[in-house]
Amino acid sequence: MKMKLIAVAVGAALSVPAVAMADVSVYGRAHVSVDYLDDGAKYSETNLSSNSSRLGFKGDHEINPDLKAFFQIEQQINFTTGSSSGGTSFATRDTFVGLSGNFGAVQAGRFDSPFKVARGPFNLFGDQVGDMNNLARVTSGRLDERYDNTIQYTTPDLNGFNVKAAYSMYQGQSLNITDSAANNEDSDAFSVSLNYLGGPLEASLAYEQVEEDTLRGEADSIRAAAAYKLTETFKLVGFYQTTDFTGVDDTTSAQRDAGTFNVFGLGGEFAIAKNTALKATWMTNDSDTRNADATMWVVGVEHKLDKAVRVYANYAVVDNDENVAYSPWMQSRTATPSGQSIDENDVNRAAGEKAAGLTVGLRYDF
Repeated sequence: MKMKLIAVAVGAALSVPAVAMADVSVYGRAHVSVDYLDDGAKYSETNLSSNSSRLGFKGDHEINPDLKAFFQIEQQINFTTGSSSGGTSFATRDTFVGLSGNFGAVQAGRFDSPFKVARGPFNLFGDQVGDMNNLARVTSGRLDERYDNTIQYTTPDLNGFNVKAAYSMYQGQSLNITDSAANNEDSDAFSVSLNYLGGPLEASLAYEQVEEDTLRGEADSIRAAAAYKLTETFKLVGFYQTTDFTGVDDTTSAQRDAGTFNVFGLGGEFAIAKNTALKATWMTNDSDTRNADATMWVVGVEHKLDKAVRVYANYAVVDNDENVAYSPWMQSRTATPSGQSIDENDVNRAAGEKAAGLTVGLRYDF
């Protein structure tokens, strides 16, 4: 009898972790590339890069038929050196907890703003050489980021439409009330987007404002992105963004002009076989600073070995005006060689030059 009771107790104990973990999944992405990068002046080298690789845990729990709790914990992983980019922090990427139901969803934590997510329909080369952020996220202010201390509401699906609205307390866990520079109340951010997905069309319209004391100064921006599937094999994409950088009280007019710009672009994806596609985008950044415009074009081919694994090759070029030095490789990658000032001898800071990158990559989603 005692042996039977012990066996029942052990079985019950072993079953508890299984029940607790039943709705939790482990996921991730290993994304590496070999890149040849040339800034058009003194730098031309081959690099190995880990491109927004990640490891995450997510799950949900049904409280009742009309209410569900959900969570996600995600960490960036560097597959080229074995280190993470977050130091002692484990949750460096989208990490949140929330509730969802017929009312929509509410979540709190650290995650991409609605404005940042809204670029999705256009970004055919996300986390690769040629990522659109190399021209769209060049303001001196804080925009298009993964904000700390954020609360977000997402409406339920409304015939293909939904709205996301997020507010970030950014610098602290609550609004600060002291007058010191490190504890100013004016350090929040607001972001909202209207999104549509239905039939051949995917589109987003977004607005974001970041207040003065978020380390870099006040900025606001409007963004629109769309993808339209003209045929079963061809998708057309478009993008527009206008960004205004105000800065702080002592920000100079030259600094404001450098962070104020319009950027727009067009592109397309053409399926040449069942699992193979040719892709191309063209973008231009029209800056308020004189002779500081830049144009980027990217061409690439991607082949999906199966649902989880893909390989690709891209070639991207940024053509800079004489007072600016952008490159097609500085976003979402570990291989981001750069210098400290605009000088022809600095890596990736060769103003007025054409910076180019050739990349071959492997992405494994698990």
